[in-house]
Amino acid sequence: MHDHQVRHFDVTARRLTYPMRGAADPPAATESAMQGPGNGNIEKAIALFRSGNAVAAAQTCNAILRKNSRDVAALYLLALTAMQQQDCAKAERIFAKVTKLEANSAEIWANRGNNLIAMNMLDRAFEAFDRALAIEPLFLEVLYNRGKLLQDAGRLEEALASYRKCLEIMPQFADALNNSGAILAQLDRHDEALAAFDKCLAITPNAADTLNNRGNLLARLERNDEALASYDKCIAVAPDFAEAWNNVGRLLFKAKRHQEAIKVLGRALELDPRAEYAVGNLLGARQQLCSWDDLPRLKSKLVDGVQKGEPVATPFALLAATESPQLQLDCARAFVAKAHPPADCQLWQGERYAHERIRIAYLSADFRDHPVARLIAGLFEHHDQTKFETIAISFSPGNADEMQYRIRNAFERFIDVRHKSDREVANLLRELEVDIAVDLMGFTQNLRLGILTFRPAPVQVNYLGYPATMGAPYIDYIIADHTVIPAADQQFYSEKVVYLPDSYQANDDRRARPVSHTTRGGEGLPEQGFVFCSFNNSFKLTPAIFDVWMRLLHQVDDSVLWLLAGDAIVPQNLRREAEMRGVPASRLVFAKRVAFEDHLARHCLADLFLDTLPYNAHTTASDALWMGLPVVTCPGKTFASRVTASLLSAAGLEDLIAPTLNDYEAMALKLARDKLLLDSLRGRVESNRRHGRLFDTALFTRQIEVAYTQMWERLQRGQPPGSISVSRIG
Repeated sequence: MHDHQVRHFDVTARRLTYPMRGAADPPAATESAMQGPGNGNIEKAIALFRSGNAVAAAQTCNAILRKNSRDVAALYLLALTAMQQQDCAKAERIFAKVTKLEANSAEIWANRGNNLIAMNMLDRAFEAFDRALAIEPLFLEVLYNRGKLLQDAGRLEEALASYRKCLEIMPQFADALNNSGAILAQLDRHDEALAAFDKCLAITPNAADTLNNRGNLLARLERNDEALASYDKCIAVAPDFAEAWNNVGRLLFKAKRHQEAIKVLGRALELDPRAEYAVGNLLGARQQLCSWDDLPRLKSKLVDGVQKGEPVATPFALLAATESPQLQLDCARAFVAKAHPPADCQLWQGERYAHERIRIAYLSADFRDHPVARLIAGLFEHHDQTKFETIAISFSPGNADEMQYRIRNAFERFIDVRHKSDREVANLLRELEVDIAVDLMGFTQNLRLGILTFRPAPVQVNYLGYPATMGAPYIDYIIADHTVIPAADQQFYSEKVVYLPDSYQANDDRRARPVSHTTRGGEGLPEQGFVFCSFNNSFKLTPAIFDVWMRLLHQVDDSVLWLLAGDAIVPQNLRREAEMRGVPASRLVFAKRVAFEDHLARHCLADLFLDTLPYNAHTTASDALWMGLPVVTCPGKTFASRVTASLLSAAGLEDLIAPTLNDYEAMALKLARDKLLLDSLRGRVESNRRHGRLFDTALFTRQIEVAYTQMWERLQRGQPPGSISVSRIG
């Protein structure tokens, strides 16, 4: 239902090696050892170590140890030479010996901890750091290293406390400020995070990583101009910082500045061919502009990267790029594991709630004038309040509009959580004892999937907003129908599938059905001739489907293709593509953006709606059918490519579903050439709109309530989530 790809602007800790205080010098506690035989050689060994000649330094240490195997200074320096040569196992064997001989040296324990980190023996590294701090509580480097270790382990509050101790000792410690800012941003303490980054930049104005982190935080806060300014300064001081280029590209894409995004993302990939999600974003930007020259190479790179488990694209990017449900599942799982893994603290621990009514919470940023809201508002209004207690968890941006006021009135509780962190919202859901949490977002813009990572509700559901699997272990069900997810395809969904008997898609029979006050001429269409239309967003258009459309224009005299303009460059690119296929550019007409009711009204000026593949019209197809306009579709192999077929089946119009693109083309051609057949079809579309099941909101509500009830009953019986099939009602 969404036409926006989600963006992630991650604020990360400064990537530093763990510094080792005194790495080239024996600790003070070893001075007595230097008084014995061979002590003149220890200075030579230290000098060799400092010069980078670890081999010679080790040889000198071994010569000392042959005379005195318990020489602490020589043993310590020998451990450091092993670390310098990246022989961590050898270094640990020596550290184990030297800490028995000299257990009260904070420096030795500190560097043993650093070596244990390099060996990924993190629990023992913590123990070593704790021993160092027990000896010297204000050991700055150990406090910093321990904080970084805690941060890497996800123990954020403890890490923050460690960095604060660092800053008490040295308020100008830029690294600790940067990493504190990263943690505060992760904890959604945005003002404090920004203050930490600003303090860091006051000390080190050209710290590229902090400028990048600051830009990421500002982007997350929708302060996009400030974010771009921070990124620009970052790139000015570090022109080869690929991550910053990539983040600028993401932000430009989000701002729909697609031409600029293409250039910037291209530069990011030149600097780092593995830049996270850059391939998917670049592909998405080109699809938005219908700039198709580089699509085969980018799609091949995307598919190859997903198959290898690389972060080449967010899951949304695959919906219009591939017809492989397996790739979509693989991408979703990898993305969730990286960006939204299950939280350590799972709030629901198996309790059974004893409520008189099932408590359902719907989570969305789209309780406003948005395609999802236009579909589902009627469902909210029709819920049986004797059986269900409904709660809206809203994180909609901007001010309330007429649609939001309508939705507010439909819910028993409407809770605005825009300014609460994911953890706070999750705690709220747990306190409310929500039985079923329904996510209406998936991987779309303004998602808050982090809320559900805490498992605040016993049943968590993926519905309507995202037409694919979420690959998340904490999402139990996906609501579908037998058309969008055939039984044999359940293997491609991490969720258990809940089958509704008609279409899975909610529809609102209260929506407006405005009368057009414009004419074909007023829309730039010919007064005579056949009008094919497709009001899908431009990123859903593909060269393969465009080839079919151009052949139809060739075969139907005086016909035109009516499309949405989208970005200003889209008409230019598509007209060029048409001419390359031998079709005059004048036969493509582009509809300007108008108010939604005016857009609905102008459907009556078209003759036939042509669907797209592999990402169908979804809400757009419902709009066409609601306005009495026939839609021809060809279903693919994924949920997103089978939605229009689902709608047509529920509307009793299965004969408009073509099994192949050749059949799709033949069907459209037949309807364009046979006016009587088309008029008859229009009559059926209109009759089924008024009397059929697709737009019967009350009926749909009863069916989805049966699904919710069966989910809840399984829970009450102590059964795990399982596939559910709702029988047809009425």
